[in-house]
Amino acid sequence: MLVEHTANGVSLAVIRRAQTGDLAAFGELVQACRRRTMGIIRRLIFCPEDVDDVAQEVFFRMHTSIGQLRVPESFDFWVYRLTMNGAYDYLRKRPRRRDVLMADLEQREVEVAAASASWQVLRDEQDCLRTIDYVDSLLAHLSPSDRILMVMREVEGLTLEELSSVFGVRVGVVKARLFRARNRLRQVQRGIAASGQRAFAASGQRSAFSTQLLNPR
Repeated sequence: MLVEHTANGVSLAVIRRAQTGDLAAFGELVQACRRRTMGIIRRLIFCPEDVDDVAQEVFFRMHTSIGQLRVPESFDFWVYRLTMNGAYDYLRKRPRRRDVLMADLEQREVEVAAASASWQVLRDEQDCLRTIDYVDSLLAHLSPSDRILMVMREVEGLTLEELSSVFGVRVGVVKARLFRARNRLRQVQRGIAASGQRAFAASGQRSAFSTQLLNPR
């Protein structure tokens, strides 16, 4: 059976045309993977205001190197790797985020309240802000590469074999890095509990997501 699309539905014919320098075809590729790519970046860097900049860098790298893609069928994993590298470069250059202060959250909550008269929307926004800040504070203790690995595994749902292809290492190496990253996160979470933030760390979505991060599937 002739394969005409990648697993994510990208046309192989369009990929091949883009490799010849066809700008219209390249534009189609960007549109085909823009939403997914930006979603991955958003989950990797936890900094919405910088997502567009990182995405533009990823698409620039895609444009300059697509001619080097030897197997069009591997386009999806190739884009994953470009996205991963773009996020890694951003995280490596960005100063480590300071701990979130409740005063900062309160100011942001006031801004949300001013933007909406709905208490339910406000409560949802507050919980979302706290969840993002808590998860980011956990992942910030990992190296950029291990942070990306954890998100790709636990949020994007890539298999060990897929991660092996994206990172260019053996499955055993992926398993070892995940094991070390989870152990590091457990140490961080124990430190949060010991510092008297247990109630904050245990609430709703934060508890569920941190449990997902710490326990292999």
